[in-house]
Amino acid sequence: MEELIVYQKMQELLEYGYTALRQFPKSEKFGLAADIKKQMYDVLRFIIIANKRYHKKTTIQELDISHEILRRQIEMAKTLKFLPFRKYEIIITRVDEIGRLIGGWKKKIRERG
Repeated sequence: MEELIVYQKMQELLEYGYTALRQFPKSEKFGLAADIKKQMYDVLRFIIIANKRYHKKTTIQELDISHEILRRQIEMAKTLKFLPFRKYEIIITRVDEIGRLIGGWKKKIRERG
């Protein structure tokens, strides 16, 4: 599993995400912050599942959907000013990088199948 770049990048996002989410208002620690954490773990879960499955197409589609939900939640946190702009930039850059890796994985599966 360690050899998957997308897995490593997701681990890095989780580590950074935890520190960034700590400064959410107390009223949102069990709201949007908890939802973002859960979504990050869902993305990680789908990466692991897709890597282990022989038929990957459906799981990678689920991974892509889960990634998009994460992206929208992070954008909402920025809009609501729960995330300072600099932390938002760092997180969204990492989310975009993971998205490109997922897109490449999807393309590779499409070319095979």
